[in-house]
Amino acid sequence: MNAVDLNVLRDRLLDLLCEFAYREGDFVLSSGQKSAYYINCKPVTLHPEGALATGRLLFSLLSPDVEAVAGLTLGADPIVTAVSVVSALEGRGIPGLIVRKEAKGHGTMAYIEGPTLTQGSKVAVLEDVVTTGKSAMLAVERLRGAGYQVDRVLSLIDREQGGAEFYRSVGLNFEAVFTIADLQKWMVSKQLTVN
Repeated sequence: MNAVDLNVLRDRLLDLLCEFAYREGDFVLSSGQKSAYYINCKPVTLHPEGALATGRLLFSLLSPDVEAVAGLTLGADPIVTAVSVVSALEGRGIPGLIVRKEAKGHGTMAYIEGPTLTQGSKVAVLEDVVTTGKSAMLAVERLRGAGYQVDRVLSLIDREQGGAEFYRSVGLNFEAVFTIADLQKWMVSKQLTVN
């Protein structure tokens, strides 16, 4: 896709995220932090238009040497799938891997679901929302433990609460499609009332 098409998709995805994923109120995040807003990307990443935009935008950020995409279940599941499907449409065929928080309790007792890759395969970790960076780091550690190379985390949204700095401190490259400032600027510009 060309840059103009990607910009149109980015604008549309921002519309969807602000309309269906962003809420203001009193919330406790998975990190334990309290927040005046909450972002649940699943209503967007599981929406056909949102999934396609997510897949195309994140696919465009992948380096040519990435051999698979992966993420921690549950937030990353639709994102990993969307990027993998878009990669097939683009003729590149990048498999997706889902990383469990706990080992499967039966059968293979696996932490990682998806195709088995060769040792040393380069995997990019995908995330919906990054706050402190600890959730995606669990996926990075599990993938590295399985023998894969992971040096990059891509996210739909960076809450700008230390995640990017944390990734840099542990030698990971990080890029987000949007920051929380992008969403909040959109909300102000549209003068939407959210509850």
